[in-house]
Amino acid sequence: MSLTHAARGLALGAALLFGATAAHAQAPAPTAARPAVQALDERPASAIFIGNSFFYYNNSMHGHLRSLITGAGDQRPFSGVSVTISGSGFEWHDVESYFRPNAVGSYTFDADNNIVFNNRARLFDIAVMMDCSQCPIHPRLGPVFTDFAKRHSETVRRHGAKPVFFMSWAYADKPEMTEQLAEAYTRAGNENNALVIPAGLAFARSIRDRPNLNLYVADKRHPSLAGTYLAAATTYAALFGTSPEGNRYTAGLDADTAAFLQTVAWQTVRDYLGTRRAGN
Repeated sequence: MSLTHAARGLALGAALLFGATAAHAQAPAPTAARPAVQALDERPASAIFIGNSFFYYNNSMHGHLRSLITGAGDQRPFSGVSVTISGSGFEWHDVESYFRPNAVGSYTFDADNNIVFNNRARLFDIAVMMDCSQCPIHPRLGPVFTDFAKRHSETVRRHGAKPVFFMSWAYADKPEMTEQLAEAYTRAGNENNALVIPAGLAFARSIRDRPNLNLYVADKRHPSLAGTYLAAATTYAALFGTSPEGNRYTAGLDADTAAFLQTVAWQTVRDYLGTRRAGN
């Protein structure tokens, strides 16, 4: 099925399920496909984020995720690292090389800026991967997305980790991307038995419910601090199956904004994945 026909079918399905909406007020969960993987079977203690500038904006999303874990009062260890290339798609990354022994993630920095060497049985529990912002739905690059989603998932599993896909968001001036990206990532997750983080659907819900809250910087693609915080809160909810509502970490946002984004993240994950908690 072509992307055009798929998009039309998705739009029709969304209209039947959620009612017609204005372009700026998309239904927050428009994907026709449903995720087969609803939760991780164990709580991850380490993660590598493989992607592009959508991850590294605002001092890197994995750092905000770690702060949310601390803000929830969770004392269990968690380490995260990002491997990002500006503008990159899946095929730019040599994922095999990221699992070299004594390389990426072999040491971290503690609260006092001391180097701490990691000595884990496996380097990472999960690999959170994101393609370029248009690649999964681009007529030329879509097949590359499908191909490398499979390749990278196989590589990650070969090294004892689990693949996780990060569903990115629509551009501020192209809200129709939400449905297309949701469908592409959900399909890739199902084909590769991988959890999908519905960040793009969270953006759509936030824009629908509070359109004056700007989730973007001036280029209409990259996230503002509020956008990064929402993406991190959605990641937290999806990975741990736990609501971020009431979390003490606000990333410097005002309390009302942070609380709103926490609720949006949880509602989106609950609607998309259900409420199953990651295994302990």
